[in-house]
Amino acid sequence: QVQLVESGGGLVQAGGSLRLSCAASGRTFSTYAMGWFRQAPGKEREFVAAISGSGGSTSAVDSVKGRFTIFRDNAKNTVYLQMNSLKPEDTAVYYCAGKKWGSVLPFNTPDYWGQGTQVTVSS
Repeated sequence: QVQLVESGGGLVQAGGSLRLSCAASGRTFSTYAMGWFRQAPGKEREFVAAISGSGGSTSAVDSVKGRFTIFRDNAKNTVYLQMNSLKPEDTAVYYCAGKKWGSVLPFNTPDYWGQGTQVTVSS
């Protein structure tokens, strides 16, 4: 069983930045592809970005390319989402997810989910 705990959410003005972190339990973190999803009020959960177990491959949805960067530190069992140039439409609960031996394109049907962290971008 892998536990994922997100942190780093909060309230920020449009144009600002936030860095989300997701800490994973266990000793096999590098065997998991990791991803970030988000769910805005009244909308379905959507894929944001993913990274391979080694960190060598990434993918992201078009709406965040050039603004968000996903990266990981396997020594710390942590994956990050650096979010720059935030927009009000980025407001959502952001979820971390992991998939054993998963791909990044597509990154789907995760094995584990975090509890989510709220990101609110004010205009």
